[in-house]
Amino acid sequence: MTAGINYVDEPERVAVALSPLRRQLLVRLRAPASATQLATSLRIPRQRVNYHLRALEAVGLIELVEERQRRGCTERIMRAKPGAIVVNPTLMHTDEATPEPDGALADQHAAEHLVGVAAAAVRDVARMQVRADEHGKRLLTFTIEADVRFADPAAVHRFTEELTELIARTAATYDTEGGRPYRMVAAGYPAPTAEVPADQ
Repeated sequence: MTAGINYVDEPERVAVALSPLRRQLLVRLRAPASATQLATSLRIPRQRVNYHLRALEAVGLIELVEERQRRGCTERIMRAKPGAIVVNPTLMHTDEATPEPDGALADQHAAEHLVGVAAAAVRDVARMQVRADEHGKRLLTFTIEADVRFADPAAVHRFTEELTELIARTAATYDTEGGRPYRMVAAGYPAPTAEVPADQ
């Protein structure tokens, strides 16, 4: 089975997957296993594992691989559905807490705006990838990554202005009437491993 993206866009499916034990089960079920095997490795009752497996199966996050006859009973071998599980980021916040991109009115240096844009990108790309997989097509995207060390906050602002102008000129060169529209997002944030003051 080809690995793709399992996009979770319903609050009830998110709730099912979020408990610590169910997250552990999803991780362990990257390789097929039975409830008995999982119960042994986690050192918890098999009945408890079965309960959570049924919940995960009901919302389509795991699937049956095979059934085996074992000591007069049927043992079900389950696995997590292949591919990454992507949750619509907007489901993790209230409407008030999740900012929406607002074009020119948005503060391009505000962390809240970056979170809103990133959430929209995850939602849109995941939905389109699922549709492309269903039709056996490839979703053509591109990603550009770079690390930059800025001397001070003023340098960040100058860099942003120069990059904005460069992207606008390049976009104008390639923009074709009647062509397929693409949305490009350029974002920057402090590297997680670096100790950067909040005002940086």
